[in-house]
Amino acid sequence: MSSLLIRDGVLVDPAAGLERPGHLLVRDGVIAAIDPRGAAADRVVDAAGALVLPGFVDMHVHLREPGFEHKETIATGLLAAVRGGFTAVAPMPNTQPVCDSPQVYKLVLDRAAAVRLAHVHPIAAITTGSRGTELADLARLAALGCRAFSNDGQPVEDAATMLRAMEVVRRLGGVVIDHCEDKTLSRGGAMHAGPEAERWGVTGQSPLAEEVHIARDVLLAEAADCRLHIAHLSTARGLELVRWARRRGVAVTAEAAPHHFCLSTADMPGPDPNYKMNPPLRPPADRDALVGGLAAGDIDVIATDHAPHADAEKARGFQDAPPGVIGLETAVPLIMDRLYHTGRMGIGQIALACAVLPARILGAPARSLQPGAAAHLTLIDPDRPTVIARDGFASRSRNTPFEGWRLRGAVRATIVDGEVRYHIN
Repeated sequence: MSSLLIRDGVLVDPAAGLERPGHLLVRDGVIAAIDPRGAAADRVVDAAGALVLPGFVDMHVHLREPGFEHKETIATGLLAAVRGGFTAVAPMPNTQPVCDSPQVYKLVLDRAAAVRLAHVHPIAAITTGSRGTELADLARLAALGCRAFSNDGQPVEDAATMLRAMEVVRRLGGVVIDHCEDKTLSRGGAMHAGPEAERWGVTGQSPLAEEVHIARDVLLAEAADCRLHIAHLSTARGLELVRWARRRGVAVTAEAAPHHFCLSTADMPGPDPNYKMNPPLRPPADRDALVGGLAAGDIDVIATDHAPHADAEKARGFQDAPPGVIGLETAVPLIMDRLYHTGRMGIGQIALACAVLPARILGAPARSLQPGAAAHLTLIDPDRPTVIARDGFASRSRNTPFEGWRLRGAVRATIVDGEVRYHIN
């Protein structure tokens, strides 16, 4: 029997209304007691000055394996995850081959299990090859435990196909995760259509591309009575559409990424490919709306959309470089500095958005500090200074717009199944 004592931290469990100093005893990967009396343990973690939270879950990442290991591998991605405080991640299916079959799904699970860092909950493609025509074998994937389905960057363009997919996913008890982009409107736009795009000679992308797709798919989800999760929400009007759908009783949730609620087009130093992502950075009013949506709880989840790309790919120039930024190792300092220390979100709200709700949406094991819960824990030092430095990443890629940022807040430890997978003194 193995045991772990986490001593003198501030215990935060929003589901139980817990936020106070205390100790936590873990035995054999399960939380055994809060404030145990006289308990001995094989290992003691000093959590003085740290927040002890339910283990963070990043429900939107790209691990790139199989097929694009020059960008990231499952091993490097999961090392980045635990260094970033994440006890579990949900990789998108846009690998090569696409995660659209039991064979690829099991391959990802097996390789992650061999690494033994963070847990992995693969998201399977809605359609074969993510081509948007023939539904993948969703039932066989669900039989393996898959509960989340997405075509991610290749959204299903045909509404009838998406409706059929939602009807199947509802029967399977799953959720559709939606990259909302009408490609007839985005038309290859590399950044938000506005004065910056015009000044730099970059093809602009209308926010309508995102918003029209959100409107279509919340209506389809209502018709199918299917759970729908909106990935990387980036516009104020998109947020209003989510609110409107909820008022109608649609089972819709949404996420925002740190780059969208920390940055705007006004922060871009020029056409730097490290500021290129999809959906693109929006004007300050949209960024501020996302912060407000997170503070109000209208945006349920913070997810990184960790999207590694090799330096040579990002060096192609803004128009031709692939979109996406890494996020697993920068998320916690950004969240703490820009949301917690500014008073926009309390630590209980952050635990909900980063741990409790993403696990619930994915159908993953619940995140809790209560006795009997699996011991998946994230320890955060809220005041520790952090300087983001690309040379210090565990990720195989370095594509970040936050290089050199000085922030307040850092991960102290990441505990998975009662085992310390990452720890700094």
